[in-house]
Amino acid sequence: IPEQTVRGEESGELLVLGWGSTYGAISSAVDDMIAAGKKVSSAHLRHLNPFPRNLDDVLSSFNKVLIPEMNTGQLALLIRGKYLVDTITYSKVRGRPFTIHEIMDAIEENL
Repeated sequence: IPEQTVRGEESGELLVLGWGSTYGAISSAVDDMIAAGKKVSSAHLRHLNPFPRNLDDVLSSFNKVLIPEMNTGQLALLIRGKYLVDTITYSKVRGRPFTIHEIMDAIEENL
């Protein structure tokens, strides 16, 4: 399993961590926020079991970790359990994907 990469700065205030269908909205929102001068980065998990071997280092490099999920927070539960990181869960269970603006609003709220 390859090491986890980060889009944006390798450390900082906020990491937006995603997996699955959240990739497009998170990537676009983080790119827009970086262009606006915000200190935010993102990472997208492709492997959940096992997690990438450097994920602990990536998570510990940020003050906050925001996890937008199209469910009730399963990834946040796994991250909290394995790495003891107090993640910020942003769940959506309405049958519609996240919009870029929803993710941007959540980023702004947590910066």
